[in-house]
Amino acid sequence: MQPLVSVITPMFNSEAFISETIRSVISQTYLNWELLLIDDASEDATLQVIQPFLENHANIKLYKNPKNLGAAVSRNLGIEAAQGDFIAFLDADDLWKPNKLELQVKFMQTENCAVSFSTYYFIDANGNPLKKRANALPVLTYEKLLKSNYIGNLTGMYNVKKLGKITTPNLRKRQDWLLWLAAIKKSGQPALGIPSSLAYYRVRKDSMSANKFELLKHNYWVYHKGLGYSKLKSLYCMLVFLVEHFFVKAKLVEKLSSNKVIKL
Repeated sequence: MQPLVSVITPMFNSEAFISETIRSVISQTYLNWELLLIDDASEDATLQVIQPFLENHANIKLYKNPKNLGAAVSRNLGIEAAQGDFIAFLDADDLWKPNKLELQVKFMQTENCAVSFSTYYFIDANGNPLKKRANALPVLTYEKLLKSNYIGNLTGMYNVKKLGKITTPNLRKRQDWLLWLAAIKKSGQPALGIPSSLAYYRVRKDSMSANKFELLKHNYWVYHKGLGYSKLKSLYCMLVFLVEHFFVKAKLVEKLSSNKVIKL
């Protein structure tokens, strides 16, 4: 029997995209999954939009925060409720390719690795290809990940049987980076990257990836609050981050010609 994969999807005011996101999970060629939707006190029609999915799919489950608590609390709630042998993450506006889980579970079993991630495409708010992709490093050590976040959270997966459940500190942003650092550290081995593009990351005007100042501020909190580094050490890490992010990691984002763009 296939191992069970628990998919964690926090939601907040996600009515515009959540249906498409859920359908990308339902369409998986890998059949043994559960989708845990965690609503973070949405104020729009998110709950109404997901209701038909809950009624028609027993392996899609809803959890609700009593008030808006942020993505870290929401992800941790999903992780605590997860029953799977593997845990994967998919934000409420991102998408998976149909063979994502099948290829990734097989890869992790074949390579006997505890943490994996993959290459992914970028799309705009309307789902149109942005003609670029983020290529996954084949091997990612803790030291390399500490310099910059090389794991697209929508592609990450870890083995619960090997690591137990890895949760994240309660930071409003970039808590996924801390989760992957903790997972690699606990595994004692590098994470392995899958070269195939298995997902689509949606770039929105209000997303942090589009706001460089917010990116820097929240990355500082990763070092200072998340990892407990001193202010001086955190500032030094930020200098390393700036070099790594803009001059090293940036080279992994590949611009694509039109004939190489994979449309949804």
